Amino acid sequence: MTQTTKPSGPDVIKRFLKTLDGSPGVYRMLDDQNRVLYVGKARSLKNRVANYTRLQGHSGRIRRMISETASMMVLTTQTELEALLLEQNLIKQLKPRYNVLLRDDKSFPNIEVTTGHAFPQIRKHRGKKGDGLYFGPFASAGAVNRVLNQLQRVFLLRNCSDSDFEGRTRPCLNYQIKRCSAPCVGFISAEAYRSSVKDAEKFLRGETTAIQQKLADEMMKASEEMEFERAAALRDRIKAMTNVQSVQGVNPQGVPEADVIGLHMEGGQACIQVFFIRANQNWGNRDFYPRVADDMSPTEVMEGFLGQFYDGKEPPRMLLLSHGVEEEDLMVEALSERAGRKVQVLVPQRGEKAELVQGAVRNARESLGRKMSESATQAKLLRGLADAFDLPGPPKRIEVYDNSHIQGSHAVGAMIVSGPEGLEKSQYRKFNIKDTELTPGDDFGMMKEVLTRRFKRLLKEDPERKSDLWPDLLLIDGGAGQVSAVRDILRDLDVEDVPMVGVAKGVDRDHGKEEFHRTGTRPFALPRTDPVLYFIQRLRDEAHRFAIGTHRAKRAKALVANPLDEVPGVGPGRKRALLKHFGSAKAVSRAALADLKAVDGISDALAETIHAHFHERG
Repeated sequence: MTQTTKPSGPDVIKRFLKTLDGSPGVYRMLDDQNRVLYVGKARSLKNRVANYTRLQGHSGRIRRMISETASMMVLTTQTELEALLLEQNLIKQLKPRYNVLLRDDKSFPNIEVTTGHAFPQIRKHRGKKGDGLYFGPFASAGAVNRVLNQLQRVFLLRNCSDSDFEGRTRPCLNYQIKRCSAPCVGFISAEAYRSSVKDAEKFLRGETTAIQQKLADEMMKASEEMEFERAAALRDRIKAMTNVQSVQGVNPQGVPEADVIGLHMEGGQACIQVFFIRANQNWGNRDFYPRVADDMSPTEVMEGFLGQFYDGKEPPRMLLLSHGVEEEDLMVEALSERAGRKVQVLVPQRGEKAELVQGAVRNARESLGRKMSESATQAKLLRGLADAFDLPGPPKRIEVYDNSHIQGSHAVGAMIVSGPEGLEKSQYRKFNIKDTELTPGDDFGMMKEVLTRRFKRLLKEDPERKSDLWPDLLLIDGGAGQVSAVRDILRDLDVEDVPMVGVAKGVDRDHGKEEFHRTGTRPFALPRTDPVLYFIQRLRDEAHRFAIGTHRAKRAKALVANPLDEVPGVGPGRKRALLKHFGSAKAVSRAALADLKAVDGISDALAETIHAHFHERG
């Protein structure tokens, strides 16, 4: 009997090549389980795919990719530009093994000045842009918060929501500490407030000299008129403006707007540093560690990074790169189309621009050195963890769970994740406890809800465990009881092959005396000086920190919540009228129906709605 041999990679590609023509488009190579191995674009699909019909002449990575190819898919486009944009979208969506992959691609925060209100609000904004004025991006939320803090001191702009603004009857704390001019209660005219807003916008555009001179003139005038308190306030505002400029570091004079991108590759790894230059000011930097292979060139890595990084982000007017890209004209066209204006892409060789790029490369080199050192230490700790708990190998994904509450109120569950790259904060998850029948303080019940929700979702989204979202180890805060409860939960879900360890505090709840509990074994401890013990302590403490922070945020939100916000038909204006009439939301909730009907702007029907709302709640 003759056995049919399955076609090899080159044979599959040769057969597929016969169906192609010279159109531009995107091709995908898939393995025998239909997992995408590689996504590529082409000006001519037939010419590009023909390069893969033989193994010779390629790097080891490409030869492996060709050998693993069991099928192909293709999408034709009208232009090569459309192919480039589609390629980057598919890479981000499918995360193919053999492409350059940007692993950390969350959005960057901006400063927003709202529009459509007589007294605009200044605030941090992340995500899709609306109708406001936006300044950024900034490298981190911390950088935005620092600038916002100082801008409030200088220009006294509000940061409260429109709802809070409309509902206030007296100034808030920001007015008392001289960070707001209290437009909510009429302490500043609309015209004067708009002038401050315009000054803030000018400052964020880099027009600082005129504003500082204006404040200095006002300070001198106030001093001459012996208004010393006002002069001191203006002095403090000038000082705050100077602080904003000083924390922004090096401010290039000849580069008003650019992203400076420096790449360093070493040991099969890469680091890319991006510096954000806006309004001739350095608004911070971020480092990225894209997934690369040993045989990838800097040009290939840079091109892959640019396509994915600016997918969904507006490019600045200029990109200053440490390494060029192969199809620069095509990349410029794609970026310009995304920005709606001309975008320059330069690889400067001299002058201020070259110095900026050299600084970015230097930072990338130093960051990669630290990362490689940390990765080596992390790998050693994971091997030690596998030895300590008899795991089949170093875990690639550790999930640590904890709960936080105060006598059952505002209960939350928290999950943190660690792996070969250290803490993976983008994978952290919080769980608002939804079971209202739980006994207050029932940690077992809360843990059951959290783990049930977590693993039900995993089983639904990835039942065959093809992704890297399945944990290799669960760390549970607790002893034998918690481990037994978790084992029962996972057994009910038919998930019995995920190792778990309970971390119980030892004698006197002291660090270093922890006991570890596993199913079917006696509790044991690690030596106090064992680095693995310190590693587990750090993971447990991080889970506790995250759970406590989530709980406090939920509790703080509940403290400032206004019960009137939940009443249907009560908007900012009517809420303000009710608060002005009764003095507080609690007084409104206790008011008689006749008293509610007596409030200006409150109809009889709405008064009945308000009364019924609080009566039913009570």
